[in-house]
Amino acid sequence: MRLTILGGGGFRVPLVYGALLGDRGGRRVTEVVLHDLDAARLAAVTRVLAEQAAAVSDAPRVTATTDLDEALTGADFVFSAIRVGGLQGRAEDERVALAEGVLGQETVGAGGIAYGLRTVPVAVDIARRVARLAPDAWVINFTNPAGLVTEAMSRHLGDRVIGICDSPVGLGRRIARVLGADPAEAFVDYVGLNHLGWVRGLRVAGRDELPRLLADPALLGSFEEGRLFGPDWLRSLGAIPNEYLHYYYFNRETVRAYQEAGRTRGAFLRDQQSGFYAEARDPGVSALELWERTRAEREATYMSENREAAGAGEREAEDLAGGYEKVALALMRAIAHGERTTLILNVRNGTALAALDADAVIEVPCVVDAAGARPVAVDPLPGHATALVCAVKAVEREVLAAAGSGSRAHAVAAFALHPLVDSVTVARRLLDGYTAVHPGLAYLR
Repeated sequence: MRLTILGGGGFRVPLVYGALLGDRGGRRVTEVVLHDLDAARLAAVTRVLAEQAAAVSDAPRVTATTDLDEALTGADFVFSAIRVGGLQGRAEDERVALAEGVLGQETVGAGGIAYGLRTVPVAVDIARRVARLAPDAWVINFTNPAGLVTEAMSRHLGDRVIGICDSPVGLGRRIARVLGADPAEAFVDYVGLNHLGWVRGLRVAGRDELPRLLADPALLGSFEEGRLFGPDWLRSLGAIPNEYLHYYYFNRETVRAYQEAGRTRGAFLRDQQSGFYAEARDPGVSALELWERTRAEREATYMSENREAAGAGEREAEDLAGGYEKVALALMRAIAHGERTTLILNVRNGTALAALDADAVIEVPCVVDAAGARPVAVDPLPGHATALVCAVKAVEREVLAAAGSGSRAHAVAAFALHPLVDSVTVARRLLDGYTAVHPGLAYLR
């Protein structure tokens, strides 16, 4: 099978290739095509992949191109992990938002809206090209904001685009681990939007073990989300929220921590990865060893401002190993081989979540086989969660409307209606600030 990776010069591509190297099953990926607009980044990542493949006799063949149509033609699967505007764009998203006293995180709040406004038009163009050049391909979307971008692409690809995220997987794994259960044997009752969901149950052999966790404050405080949110708040919710909900439940503390930080997450990653790509050009340096050192630092500092604000301490060693590449591989294998499995994915709602319409992309457990991914019916969310999900979905729809029409009014509405932006005046200033630093937003009139 042929896998095309869009954003093929991205830093996390070696994680995907490493997962492919470990796949020894039949009808596996034998060819990987990397596409990126930056030839130098492609060259650096290709060096890493070559070192990864050195000890594997039948490693998937890797080619690289800056021609999008060439990359898409003949693909069986397309993995989309693009970053429109690069990490400099992310750093600007954070800076503009923090100057207004609101959150600039790349998928949540003002930063997520800005990122969506410049990413959706590009993602829609990709979807249209896939429909024309590789109509039988399955698109696996990891481009952030993942739920929003998946919904934009689904308007052109239907159910053949599926969004993935490693956050629910990691959360379910941590809960199972603290309960002494095998994560592979547990069903995680998770529902919401991307980066806005809750674990409401964890069933092992048909028995829900989550009440046992919620009833034990010591056990609740022993893993990352317990330290991040606090046992008392988790017991009040009666659920375990995705770590990104910390931005909502403890917004003031998080914004203050970001404002007081020496540099934002985006600026840190920009500087760190610039160093990696520059050093990786040296033929005397092991690109793979350099990548592994850089990744270890990257993972250890993930959401560090939130953990600092909550006094949650360092990340656990088990959570530094990534995870989205395993979701991607499991998804591809289930579709390619018809191996029925259950994965938490971003798909069109259908009738799964009654509060939202059929075309809304949600993040829920899905049954996956050769026919694709189908959401499992879920119980209604409690009122507070339903209200938040509906509010954020309304914001996403304003972003889609703005991207589709070029309407500045829809863009302002997206900012103004978000729960983490507290003023229409601030919303207008945010849009002015973002259009000033992002040429890609010039389409908004």
